[in-house]
Amino acid sequence: MAKLTVKKVEALIKAGGEKTQRHADGEGLYLVVPASGTASWMLRFTFNKKRREMTLGKVKDLSLANARLEAATKMKHVREGFDPLLQRKRAEQENIKTVSDLFNDWYPTLVKRLKHPNIPKRVYTKDIAPHIGDIPLNKLTARDIRTTITSINHSGRPSIANDALGYCKQLFNHGIKLDLLQGNPASAFTVRDAGGVEQSKDRALSESELQQFFRIARENSTSFSRDNYLACALLVCLGVRKSELCEAKWDEFELDQGLWHLPKTRSKTNVGFSIPLAPAVLKWLEELKIRGFGSDYILPSRRTNKKPHMGADTLNRAITKLFGHEAGKKKQPPNLMNDIPHFTVHDLRRTCRTLLAKQGTSGHVAERCLNHKLKGVEGIYDQYDYLAERREALDKLSDRLEKIINQ
Repeated sequence: MAKLTVKKVEALIKAGGEKTQRHADGEGLYLVVPASGTASWMLRFTFNKKRREMTLGKVKDLSLANARLEAATKMKHVREGFDPLLQRKRAEQENIKTVSDLFNDWYPTLVKRLKHPNIPKRVYTKDIAPHIGDIPLNKLTARDIRTTITSINHSGRPSIANDALGYCKQLFNHGIKLDLLQGNPASAFTVRDAGGVEQSKDRALSESELQQFFRIARENSTSFSRDNYLACALLVCLGVRKSELCEAKWDEFELDQGLWHLPKTRSKTNVGFSIPLAPAVLKWLEELKIRGFGSDYILPSRRTNKKPHMGADTLNRAITKLFGHEAGKKKQPPNLMNDIPHFTVHDLRRTCRTLLAKQGTSGHVAERCLNHKLKGVEGIYDQYDYLAERREALDKLSDRLEKIINQ
């Protein structure tokens, strides 16, 4: 078998082919020329009676002579009883020095097993990394964990403090698996050390509270934008989830039919769902379309270098600011909501459900308005979607709330 030459390598790469081609050089070294993409060097070897392959590098970065040297070195390791693939993996793990390095190694495992891996990534990036991200793993202590969760809790976000603690425990367990840590510095902490035991949430706003909230929001339009205002109006009148609204695209809507077709890829139930749109809701959507200046999203991001749609924290941060707290600011804004207990965006969804019950909407219809699956045997056999009944219920609710929202 004739060995490759520099000129032959160049010719083979230039010739290419419809399928990936492998050209042997000898001693397990191959030139790999893909149908599309960049040519590379590959080593084929046998370890523990199993055929193994590993990429040595791209041809543009590794010359033929250096590729042969690299291949010879690794084949020598094989003869000495070492697996080059395992050695490479260990070398990669040796590059995990800091907490952020460990998170970057852990995150791909979340992508594989979680439907929304962006949630722990957001908590890590915004609330954990600023405190401990740059600390070397061998210098990390339990005191650093306490500083992190205490700081989050003091910012008025106890549930996020609890989430951060949970993610820290999982992250450092990953470090133990990789033999990078001898113990988990977060393991001794409980939710009582973070945000406290969370009570079941039952907050729903009364109509008088809604009236006061929307009035205050209108009067403070410089800090509570019109987009935020209309988003809250849609949430309380449709009962949809925050992410379903913030990530909605205009191609999901049939405004002339008064319908929003939520795709199954964005539905928590993994089933597509058609939402009837009341006349008042259609007017607010038409306004958002004008304000969007041709964006694909009904609530486009107003910040550059961010996601193209409204962020997950935008509405809660805007609401919290009305209550006199703005994260990251030393000088806090005034509390404009003195007479109203604090609420979150999700409480608007619960408010919608409560008001539907108050106006006499049947329980099974109200549950379907919120895209909840019917429970038990009824959920198995009742496949009717109650679209007409939901339209009637949501029209009635929007008519009632329009006077409050449009004042």
